[in-house]
Amino acid sequence: MAAVRPPQQGDEWVALTPDPLPVDEAAAWAVQVGCGAVVSFSGTARDHAGDRHDVTGLEYEAFEDQALPRMHHIVAAARRRWPELGRMVLIHRVGPVALGQSAVVVVAAAPHRDEAFAACRYGIDAVKATVPIWKRETWGAGQSWGLQAQHLVDLDEWDPAWDDASKVRSGAGGGS
Repeated sequence: MAAVRPPQQGDEWVALTPDPLPVDEAAAWAVQVGCGAVVSFSGTARDHAGDRHDVTGLEYEAFEDQALPRMHHIVAAARRRWPELGRMVLIHRVGPVALGQSAVVVVAAAPHRDEAFAACRYGIDAVKATVPIWKRETWGAGQSWGLQAQHLVDLDEWDPAWDDASKVRSGAGGGS
């Protein structure tokens, strides 16, 4: 894997990287004059999970041959749901991630905030539900891969429980 850099062309930035995530650069790259809203999500490594209050670190592993195509498929699906979607970013760390560092960044730009928020939420939830990326937690009493793992589903069969896409229309909500 090469260092993650914004693409020279196109409106999607999808990557896996062992390097610290370019959270600020991803948000800045998504800005376009036709999009009045840019929403970003950064999932950071925290010091607790479930009943484990002494998490000391995380490590992620991905099957790149399967993960990247699924991530591109998520962006394409988001564009079908929100046709005016501008730029979209899905970047996930692999390897060790120290506490406080970003493990995943999702950015969505759209003409209006409703679409940008919905597309960003869709992006992170779809990555978690459909992309083969596994997490190992290390804590005081041990370590384990996927204590809170879920069964991966095909994106075309996945329907987020929060989905209110029918309420988000182009131009709805006024302003950005």
